Amino acid sequence: MSSDLVIKASEVIKSYEGNNALDGINLEVASGQILGLIGPNGAGKSTFLQTVLGLINTEGNLEVLGLDPRKDRHKLLKDVCSITDVAVLPKWMTVDQVLTYVNGVHPGFNLQKCLSILSRTNIKRSSKIKILSRGMVVQLHLSIVMAINAKLLVLDEPTLGLDLVYRKEFYSQLIEDYYDGNKTILISTHQVEEIEGVLSDAVFMNQGRVVMQDSIESINKKFLELRPNQESVEKAQALGPLHHRTELGREVFLYEDADINELNGIGEVRPPVIADLFIAIMEKTRKEVEL
Repeated sequence: MSSDLVIKASEVIKSYEGNNALDGINLEVASGQILGLIGPNGAGKSTFLQTVLGLINTEGNLEVLGLDPRKDRHKLLKDVCSITDVAVLPKWMTVDQVLTYVNGVHPGFNLQKCLSILSRTNIKRSSKIKILSRGMVVQLHLSIVMAINAKLLVLDEPTLGLDLVYRKEFYSQLIEDYYDGNKTILISTHQVEEIEGVLSDAVFMNQGRVVMQDSIESINKKFLELRPNQESVEKAQALGPLHHRTELGREVFLYEDADINELNGIGEVRPPVIADLFIAIMEKTRKEVEL
């Protein structure tokens, strides 16, 4: 595997009772990418992340940091950290005891960095885990993981249970306190609008397949949204949009590989938000399957 590739998946399949949760996944993730896995429930996002972590066996070929996660998980976890949608910590321990334990067993853990992150929360180090709220447990878990010097960080619904303010703070901290341009981050979340600003790449998944993969920079060049002037709606329709919707009473058209100069002449043009693009791609894929 290339030294620049952190993940290389080739025809990865995972079946449950005859149904493919992963249906021939082909995906490459390079060092330094912040990649968002985007898809509806049942798309295979969490299953793929569990596969990357070596938690489930699959068919096909998968390498993570040059290792087979199914056979070399003990080696892999030296350089990989993860947070799933269920943050679990020993309830009988105090916060200080948890931090002391992690500091003693994980060579990549930076206690001072963790304490710095925790200082921005209302969590008391003397408190037992069992008295912390769901949100506080997630905050503590995040603080620990973000203080570990890992090459790959896997986040599966990382801010579930947190309020809006802390969710925004988390993604800011992720860039300021964790990401250094060399580490790789995989994020799966339903709050697509919250992660769009931090992503370098996006993967759209549906029914266990990768529907689209591209960099955010390429997506913003390839796809354009047009809100035409009232007198130009018919002209906009004639240009062959990929998708059309009505938003607050105004027509919105999505184009792929369109001439931006031509679009600028008939209305307001801008790149689509990832959530809207995903919906359009899903509808296009569904129509192609029906044909």
